[in-house]
Amino acid sequence: MGSDTDFATWDKARWRAELLAARAAVDAATRAAEASALAAAMPRVLDALDVQRSGESGESPVIAAYVPVGGEPGSLDMLTALLAAGTRVVLPVTGPPGPLRWAEFTGPRELRRARYGLLEPDGPELPPTVLATAAAILVPALAVDERGVRLGRGAGYYDRTLPSVGAGVPLVAVVRDAEVVRRLPEEAHDRRMGWALTPGRGLSRLAAGPDRPA
Repeated sequence: MGSDTDFATWDKARWRAELLAARAAVDAATRAAEASALAAAMPRVLDALDVQRSGESGESPVIAAYVPVGGEPGSLDMLTALLAAGTRVVLPVTGPPGPLRWAEFTGPRELRRARYGLLEPDGPELPPTVLATAAAILVPALAVDERGVRLGRGAGYYDRTLPSVGAGVPLVAVVRDAEVVRRLPEEAHDRRMGWALTPGRGLSRLAAGPDRPA
């Protein structure tokens, strides 16, 4: 993905192919260093998003996250750091096409193997509506652009899930530093992200358009 490439001509399939190839080329030491940086950033991320450690009822705020797979940035340490910071973490569970269902993450030992090589919490499933009251959502992505347009893997699970998100809930695309790009192709159903989180730059605000609020 050189600087002289005409990215404007790329469709989503071309972007996915190039980004997945770039991720596959990242060495293990770099992956580990980036994962460590993201885990260490979690308390600062919660502070920047103004996530209170406990609500008026005394309950911990809900953070929706994910278990990284297939070269996605992050690690289980990122999730345990969220728990240590005083939040309740929910992770997606596999199911038929449709809005994602969730289960609570209570620690790495309570994860089980699931379809597609994923790890999932071994606990009761929660409906998609759990996101309506979430304090923030960490969304996996292959890339995000400066406007907040996110590129996923193409299965559409998050496209069907994000409409359940409550108004004003911060949507944070977690990507590598090089995966924050100038412009990605956008479709009418795409929900723009309000923030990008990368290992090197930390949390940064994106210019989500008023017609597609983050």
